[in-house]
Amino acid sequence: MCSTALVRLCASIFAAALVTFSALGETPTLSEVRVSARRFVDSAATLPFGVSVMTRSDIARSGVTTVNEALIKWLGVPGHLDLYGGGDYDLDLRGFGGMASSNQVVIVDGIKLNEADLGGTRLAGIAIDSVEKIEVLRGSGSVLYGGGATGGVIVMTTKAGRGSERRNQADIYTAVGSYGLREVRASGTLASGGFSIDIASNKREADNHRDNFKSDVNGRSVHLQWSNDWLRMGVSDVQDDMDTQLPGALTAAQYLANPSQTTSPLTDKAVIDNARQTVLVQAELGAWQLGLDLGQRTKSLDSLMGEYPYHYDVDASTLALRTRHESNWGNVRNILSMGHDRAKWKRTVPGVYGSVVEQNSQAFYAQNDVTFVSGSRIFAGYRSENIEQLDHDTGFSAWELGLTQPLSEQFLMYGRVGNSFRLANVDELGYTLPGAVLQSQTSRDTEVGGRWMNTHNPVELRYYRSSVTNELGYDPTVPNPTSWNPANQGANVNFDPILRQGIELEARHILSKTWALQTTLGLREATFTQGVHNGLSVPLVAHKTLSLRADWHPVAAHKTNVGVVMVSNQYVDFNNVCTVPGYAVVDARHAYQLHNVELSVGVNNLLGNSYYTRAFVCTGGITNGIYPEAGRAFTASLRIKF
Repeated sequence: MCSTALVRLCASIFAAALVTFSALGETPTLSEVRVSARRFVDSAATLPFGVSVMTRSDIARSGVTTVNEALIKWLGVPGHLDLYGGGDYDLDLRGFGGMASSNQVVIVDGIKLNEADLGGTRLAGIAIDSVEKIEVLRGSGSVLYGGGATGGVIVMTTKAGRGSERRNQADIYTAVGSYGLREVRASGTLASGGFSIDIASNKREADNHRDNFKSDVNGRSVHLQWSNDWLRMGVSDVQDDMDTQLPGALTAAQYLANPSQTTSPLTDKAVIDNARQTVLVQAELGAWQLGLDLGQRTKSLDSLMGEYPYHYDVDASTLALRTRHESNWGNVRNILSMGHDRAKWKRTVPGVYGSVVEQNSQAFYAQNDVTFVSGSRIFAGYRSENIEQLDHDTGFSAWELGLTQPLSEQFLMYGRVGNSFRLANVDELGYTLPGAVLQSQTSRDTEVGGRWMNTHNPVELRYYRSSVTNELGYDPTVPNPTSWNPANQGANVNFDPILRQGIELEARHILSKTWALQTTLGLREATFTQGVHNGLSVPLVAHKTLSLRADWHPVAAHKTNVGVVMVSNQYVDFNNVCTVPGYAVVDARHAYQLHNVELSVGVNNLLGNSYYTRAFVCTGGITNGIYPEAGRAFTASLRIKF
């Protein structure tokens, strides 16, 4: 292992950053960033863990058109293209590779959207125009959000969910582009007194960058709210659906000959429909804050691959009760947060060979946070959760301890330790070795970091380490006499111990009134430390990632932004023979603002690189099972605000 080298590198980077930025002599006050990652609004400046934030103004300035683009390009989260044509990615916060989606949690307006199977969470169904803020809690969020949060938590707050004063407004966006792109989005808010209604709709059609890969995405949402000076209540209905063709994977030879070809019958397709309804109640009663979030969600999938149709329906419901009490003991501030979560999830597969599987859970958690007059902040949290799955009840617990210590008005250090957990999902339980019983996954998590708080040049550097025991996942190399594979290999297993560690650097720098830069750097390791894979890397984990963004406002009404995303090579297989080659992708956008009208032209993959982010198969040292990414793509758009 090279943990010593990582720590030395971490110290060197941060020391260099401090010297560089402190020499600039900028204003020592940081504009406060408020986040919801702790389930109540809090200041990001003194949290004992890293939270990356993209605000509504950042979204508008960057010109990103999907939530996935925002996370990959702006927040530096690596991703792997999914199998459908709707622009979704399997995002990976901290090096979990092919199992990343099962090890991170997605929250939208207080509601957890994760599935209890391998179906994944469809972020592409969340309209970017509805988003007020995206927060990425990197590292364990198990105390507040339960199982499967070892890698981190993605928290999204919509414009209707932010709880601030509403005003009448409307927004229309339309775009055309390469690969047959046609897109229209519209949103509006009507507010009077304490009442407000937010309505939005979107439609996106595209031929996409491969044969047999057309997609049609539609979405619509309605949010109703009422509030006064101490109470806020609201209901919402959100729906999105996607109809897409399925082009299939390519061999290495096919990819080199023609990356846009399809290997699937033209009849291969899938339809995914999502709908969710929510109720929220928030109240402030003196020193108490109270919250209730209720959610009901349905999802259906219809797919046809060759001669094999498949259908399932998911019904899920959630209830989240939370409370927060703030008090002062002399010069000491104490914040106590407590909550109760309850969730029910059911998947129905009809037909002769169908099935009905369910998972129910309930949990209680508490966190106490003490801030001293010196600025030192200590917090501790604990969660007890019970999960009922396939008629079996299992109890879990998670805990964490954290500390932040200011060293000056501009600089503080922080650290935290804890443990997190994950239970095998219903799909993993269905394909194991004969007689095997999958154990729950646990992780001991540690993180230390430093935060340079400066108005124009904030910098944050983190080192993390997670020792994962009984990690759950699919191992295609394990002997299995009941396997469908002709080689009699492959099953869902508990892996031997895995060590994950890395460095994360985030920095923003305002060079002048016309120039601004942003950097997100990640150095990661995910290595088996025992067993048959000892010393080898976990597949589909990029060891180095870098996101660079530059904003330029040359003259009034004009703005240009340019970005590059760089990802190092990653192994496809457990023997670390085949790789997904590293790549660098450049994008650029120029926008012109004329009163309430914005015209823009953008290009993705400016250099026209051929690359791919996902591959499944290693055959004789050659990477196969490739899903190519798009080549150079132009987009022209018009936005009108009222």
